[in-house]
Amino acid sequence: MTLPISLPEDGTWQNYDLSQGQVVMLLGCGLAEVARDPLTRRWRVRADPAAGKVGIARFGRGADAVEVRVIPKVPIKRLLFLVGYASHGIDGLNWRDEEVDVGQAEDVLPAVAHAFARVAERALRQGVLLGYRETEESATVVRGRIRMADQWRRHYTLPLPVEIRFDDYTVDIPENQILLAAAGRLIRQPGVPAGTRAMLRHLLTRLDGVSRVIPGHSLPAWAPTRLNARYHTALSLAELILRGNAYEIDDGREIRADGLILQAWKIFEDFVTTALGEALRRHGGRTRRQDPRHHLDKAHAFQLFPDLVYERRDANGRQATYAVIDAKYKAAGPARDDMYQMLAYCTVLGLRTGHLISPGNLAGPRVHQISRSDIEIVAHNLDLNRPPGELLDQVAALADDIVRDG
Repeated sequence: MTLPISLPEDGTWQNYDLSQGQVVMLLGCGLAEVARDPLTRRWRVRADPAAGKVGIARFGRGADAVEVRVIPKVPIKRLLFLVGYASHGIDGLNWRDEEVDVGQAEDVLPAVAHAFARVAERALRQGVLLGYRETEESATVVRGRIRMADQWRRHYTLPLPVEIRFDDYTVDIPENQILLAAAGRLIRQPGVPAGTRAMLRHLLTRLDGVSRVIPGHSLPAWAPTRLNARYHTALSLAELILRGNAYEIDDGREIRADGLILQAWKIFEDFVTTALGEALRRHGGRTRRQDPRHHLDKAHAFQLFPDLVYERRDANGRQATYAVIDAKYKAAGPARDDMYQMLAYCTVLGLRTGHLISPGNLAGPRVHQISRSDIEIVAHNLDLNRPPGELLDQVAALADDIVRDG
C-alpha cells in the first residue's frame, strides 16, 4: 500500500513512520528532506526548501511506495494565474483579466486538470483549429511539388509512384498534438475527479485525427499568432502539464514521476520578468531576460545571467543599462548568496542599485547598503495572495520605484 506523505511548501517538519526503503526513496526523489528525530526516533520529513517544487508524485513499488504531496504556499488559483500571464506570448492576447477556473479543487493535480479541461473546451468551442502541414509521400498522382532527387534515387526511370511534397490543410498540427498529449496524460492519473475525466474524454473525441506525441520525444514546436490566439491559455497549461512529469534535481539527474510536479520558483521567475518587463517598458526603453552578454571576469570564464536588465537612453541619447533585477522564490527574502550574486551584477554593469524580488507581504522594500561601497541592494516583496488586479498594481508600483531609484 502506498504511503501518503503531505508536506507544506514552507518546509515545516512532519513526523512519519518509514521503512528503510521509503527513506531511500524519499532521499532520492529530489522533493523532500529526511532526518531522524533524536528523541522519538521517528523519521521527520519536510519539503526541500531549496527545490521550489509543488504538486504530487508517486515513487517506488510495493511496500516501499510513497506518494509525496507538496502543498503550495500560494493558492493554486493564483499560481495558475502566474503561469498564464507569463506564457501569453503576444501583447494584448493574454489571460490577465481571465480568472482560471479550478473548480473546488485545492490540490495541484485535480486543480490543474480541471482548469485545463475547461480552457481546452473553451478553445475548441469555435471548432478544432486547422493549419497547414508540409507532407511528403509517394503517390500515383502529382500534387504539390515533385521531389526530383528522391524520385530519381528511389524509382530511377519508373514514372510511378511519384515522390511529392505538398501543404496539407489538417487538424494534425502542433497545437492540437500538444492538447491531445496533455489530455491523454491527465486522464491516466488516478487523482483526477470523475467530472473532469469526462471532460477530458470529450476533448480526446474532439481531437480525433490528431497524431499522438511519442513518449520521451520533444514536444512539437508552435508559435503564438493571431490565428491560434484562442488556444494560448490551453497551450500554456498543456505544456505545464507535460513538463510536470519530469524534473531535474541538483546532481543533474532527471526524475520522472507518476503525478504532476510544478516548479514554483520558475513560475514566479517567469511572472516577474514578464510582468515587470512590461511595466518597465511603459516608461520607455527595453528589457532583456536572462541577458547572457555579461561576464564577471575579463577572461570571460564566468558568465552572468541576470533575470532582467532594463535599458533606456541616457542624457546624451545613448542606450545605457538602467537597472538589474533578479527574482528569488524565497519566503524569507534573499539569502547571502543572492546578495553576492546581485553585488556581482551591479559591479559588472556599473550600477549603484540592484533589485531583488521575493514573494511576501512585508511592508515596504528593505535597503541593504554594501560596506565600503556606494552600491545598495533593495529587497522588494510581491504579495502573491492578492487578487490578480492588485498583484499587477504591485508590479506597476515596483516598476515606478525602480525607474525613480535609477
